[in-house]
Amino acid sequence: MSITVFIRYQLDPFQRDAFEQYANAWAKVIPRCGGDLIGYFLPQEGTNDIAFALISFESLAAYESYRKRLRADPDAKANFDFAQAKRCILREERTFLEGVPSTMHQHTG
Repeated sequence: MSITVFIRYQLDPFQRDAFEQYANAWAKVIPRCGGDLIGYFLPQEGTNDIAFALISFESLAAYESYRKRLRADPDAKANFDFAQAKRCILREERTFLEGVPSTMHQHTG
């Protein structure tokens, strides 16, 4: 059973560029540590202080292994430290989701 971690961030809207830099840094770190990065999503219209990230894993055990590798990764530590120094993330929530297979990757055309 695969899982997707849905991360909801409350941002300091005046630190949007710092959060984008933070998100970009994960593009190499997350796959290297074992996550399938679906993407980070910044606010465009409407609410200006909420962003999201989606990362998939083969299982909850794979996620736990990923977390251990992430804690040992120097680039990950540097990115966490960057976000703390910039104070761009005010709050972070994680939800673990299971996809409904028949609805995944449906395209029209």
